[in-house]
Amino acid sequence: MLTKRITKMAQSSSSIRTVLFDLDGTLADTAPDLAYALNCLLREQERSPLPFERIRPVVSHGATALVKLGFGLSPEEPVFSALRDRLLSLYQQHLARETRLFDGMAELLEFIERRGMNWGVVTNKPAFLTEPLITALGLTERAACIISGDTTANRKPHPGPLLHACRLAGSEGRQCLYVGDAERDIRAGCLAGMHTLVALFGYIGSEDRPADWGADALMADPGAIITWIENHTATSQPL
Repeated sequence: MLTKRITKMAQSSSSIRTVLFDLDGTLADTAPDLAYALNCLLREQERSPLPFERIRPVVSHGATALVKLGFGLSPEEPVFSALRDRLLSLYQQHLARETRLFDGMAELLEFIERRGMNWGVVTNKPAFLTEPLITALGLTERAACIISGDTTANRKPHPGPLLHACRLAGSEGRQCLYVGDAERDIRAGCLAGMHTLVALFGYIGSEDRPADWGADALMADPGAIITWIENHTATSQPL
């Protein structure tokens, strides 16, 4: 596929220096708090709450997708923007109610730092939600960069946010690894000339086909990412 070919052409034998993560569904398990906010909104509108299992796969696609799921509305309908704004307000009030790093992610971050590498976050989540959440997780001072959906002029799948993260982290695209749980994450990483991994432990729906996204590998858990980095940096051969 095109994105895969772009990656192969752009990468060289340089070892990974920077690991970048998507936020929702990759670095942190934010689904419980987003589901809570959506169900609060549904109750306010005198609608029945949705089961968590229905909400979880949609979380990575943001507030617009959650409103569409909850109310069956299209973004063009007049009430849609008000509902989306209210959802974001409710979520902001409960931003770190249950959100935690995924199991094994703390160990992965420590591994990256012990190796003398750095790491950062590139998300489509707006900064007014991203920055306080990263602070609540105790990661702000450790991250080399935090790029939100409104940090640059474009959002993923455009490579711009990832390339901006590279500059802040002091690495070239070919020296970066991007980990995400959505097709737009992998496409953005490939277009930026990065190595890419799919976080299968994230919010992947039954209709998603991550094997077709063009990533370098699919990761069942954060521990598998440690192994991938070890294997990649141990051999100075191109992927």
